[in-house]
Amino acid sequence: MIGSLRGILTHKQPPWIVVDVHGVGYELEAPMSTFYDLPEVGREVALFTHYAQKEDSVALYGFLRVAERRLFRDVQKVTGIGAKIALAILSGASVDDFARLVQAGDVTALTRIPGIGKKTAERIVVELRDRAADFATGGIALPGRGAPPLDAQGEAVVALQQLGYKPAEAARMAEKAREDGDSAEAIIRKALKAALR
Repeated sequence: MIGSLRGILTHKQPPWIVVDVHGVGYELEAPMSTFYDLPEVGREVALFTHYAQKEDSVALYGFLRVAERRLFRDVQKVTGIGAKIALAILSGASVDDFARLVQAGDVTALTRIPGIGKKTAERIVVELRDRAADFATGGIALPGRGAPPLDAQGEAVVALQQLGYKPAEAARMAEKAREDGDSAEAIIRKALKAALR
């Protein structure tokens, strides 16, 4: 229904962003893989979208790359996985990393992604292993680069909590991953990569 949006980024607070398209503000939920590369608020952004309608809600999801949207859609075909876990997967691993874990059958690493237990990880491996090679195609990337926020570590802790980590664990992960000069996106990326090891 809505395949893509191009407009001005007016708000970003993981997992939510708002894009103003000719005076209409579209609220989208996005994985951290997209947040890492968003431009600063007030700049133009172009996103691939996924529109989802349920009995009691309507949601719009945004992605900078086609490969992310494809993985988001494909992973929800696995029994027991909905949009929330699909976003957590994209937030916890790049498309290439996820494809590698699935192909290797690394159930232990998959269970480190919030919301994925052992049985779900096993189902992911069984149901997606044959298609995993197709995930790691890179995909089209749309323009947009972010600037570091004022309180990078604090923003990283909040984002990690939104992804399902407990406050103390999120704070520990962000502190361990942080290096001087890191943006929130860099801290989050390193913290999530470390969690997969």
